[in-house]
Amino acid sequence: MIHWDAIDTVLLDMDGTLLDLYFDNHFWLHYLPQKYAEANHLSLDAAKTKLFAEFSAHRGTLNWYCLDFWSQQTGLDIVKLKEDVTHHIGARPNALEFLEKVKASGRRAVLVTNAHRSSLELKLQHVPLDLYLDTLISSHDLGLPKEDPHFWTRLEEVLHYDRTRTLLIDDSLAVLRSAKNAGIAFTLGVLQPDSKAGPVNTEEFIALDCFTHIYPPPAHTA
Repeated sequence: MIHWDAIDTVLLDMDGTLLDLYFDNHFWLHYLPQKYAEANHLSLDAAKTKLFAEFSAHRGTLNWYCLDFWSQQTGLDIVKLKEDVTHHIGARPNALEFLEKVKASGRRAVLVTNAHRSSLELKLQHVPLDLYLDTLISSHDLGLPKEDPHFWTRLEEVLHYDRTRTLLIDDSLAVLRSAKNAGIAFTLGVLQPDSKAGPVNTEEFIALDCFTHIYPPPAHTA
């Protein structure tokens, strides 16, 4: 399934790839609308209608991923609200073991996330991904979301990676398509980003069911 001999760098998404997307889905689709309704004396349905329309208007942009932006839009402290439900933060099955295998294979593992730095730092307090990764990059650091085709050029300026020898694993079809069009040679989708939801259709991309299916071989020792 994976031609590891042709891969030097592994780029990994965070939410829905290394971490269970349930936390984010629960927060944005349920918990935030509830708190927004309470703060504005709205019905839950009215709060969802208003918020979801705003979400749709900004989806795929840096604003969609920016907690400061949504704090301003809603008048609520988004980081504080996220702290209320951190018990839902968790790694996807075998994700950390996969990162260990990548490290043992001698390849570079890099987190490339659209998550805002505040969200990234909060999640690292509960799942220490940074212990297993060579570098952690937020798209906010580069000024473009991963959906933008120019993102991969800016990433190259930072990482100096060879796109023809790079694997990207991501649960977003828009990001996978952006990366593929930018010349990333190997791409994998995620079959079930949210543990409490069913499988998703990854369309033209191969769907990763379990990390155990793609463990790289260990580095050769002299």
